[in-house]
Amino acid sequence: MPATPEHRRLAEDAAREAHWKRWGPYLSERQWGTVREDYSDDGAAWDHLPHDHARSRAYRWGEDGLLGFCDSGARLCFAPALWNGRDGILKERLYGLTNPEGNHGEDVKEEYFYLRSTPTHSYAKALYRYPQAQYPYTELVGENLRRSEAEREFELADTGVFDGGRYFEVTAEYAKASPNSILIQISAANRGDQPAPLHLLPQLWFRNTWSWGDVDEGTKPSIRQDRDHRLALDHPELGRFYFEVDPDAEPDGFLFTENETNTRRLTGEPNARPFVKDAFHHFVLHGDRDAVNPEATGTKAAALFRLEIAPGETRTVRLRLYAEDEAPASFHPFGETFAARVAEHDAFYADELPGDPAGEDRDIALQSYAGLLWTKQFYHYVVRD
Repeated sequence: MPATPEHRRLAEDAAREAHWKRWGPYLSERQWGTVREDYSDDGAAWDHLPHDHARSRAYRWGEDGLLGFCDSGARLCFAPALWNGRDGILKERLYGLTNPEGNHGEDVKEEYFYLRSTPTHSYAKALYRYPQAQYPYTELVGENLRRSEAEREFELADTGVFDGGRYFEVTAEYAKASPNSILIQISAANRGDQPAPLHLLPQLWFRNTWSWGDVDEGTKPSIRQDRDHRLALDHPELGRFYFEVDPDAEPDGFLFTENETNTRRLTGEPNARPFVKDAFHHFVLHGDRDAVNPEATGTKAAALFRLEIAPGETRTVRLRLYAEDEAPASFHPFGETFAARVAEHDAFYADELPGDPAGEDRDIALQSYAGLLWTKQFYHYVVRD
């Protein structure tokens, strides 16, 4: 076997010497509406959990998020959330038409691209295009319902929201310093010709395993702020992790809530706790400070960045997620680690790709591998339960 660093990581993982594949892009981009979360009497999964409920309902069997990362059991999840100042909801997951809504069945209505990944996800990169105009949810549903099966699908670009480059290209990159130490870089580029606002919320949360009796209240995971730029995360199986924002960055603070269903919104019944899954939606869009926990603790947390991005400008946020026993000596050298993982990615595929392709052929091959590896997502379904 060629002795590139990525080949060595694969060998160490196979020999169980180091669990390099414990963390990866295993987080689904759209979990809502699946049979796993259908508890209806008639088995109509899409009706039981529509997209409008997704931000407010805690899932049991999986999680979802944009271009996210999680452990191999989707116990601790990370993904950025976005708001352009115009949408009616935070952009936290991919939007798609349900099977009855699409003129060709179920259909995702987004533009996103998996760009790079090594097999151990020591380096991974993906891109999402977020319109600066209000997202046309109603138009997409209405036009596709109107069209017959014989007509082409009505896509997001057909609505005109990308005209004139009026969108952000949001890129998520991950680089592993060690098996349980992950560097995260989120970049947002304004492709339009006018300044545009963007709220960026790098989010962390624990999959809810406590509301259905999988764990007792005494072992419920927790997230709390322990330093100005750092969160401490405790999980009964994963142990202690830390989430750190670049000390040179200036976020507008951390937000905290619980990853629990907002039953008051969905069914009119009182909430079990005052802080619920969609708290950040209410805080960011409606300025509701009572929605988030002032005690700076919970099972879901986010750093908040309010950005104003000039035409052609790219703004970047750097973060780290690491196990307590794999803590870095300091936040930096961040750039050096990223550069090393990118170089190792290139060296690995230089050995693996036949014919040493270059230019567009190489990009196609690398994106093809990335597509296979980024879609290696967590799927959990226990029929008995």
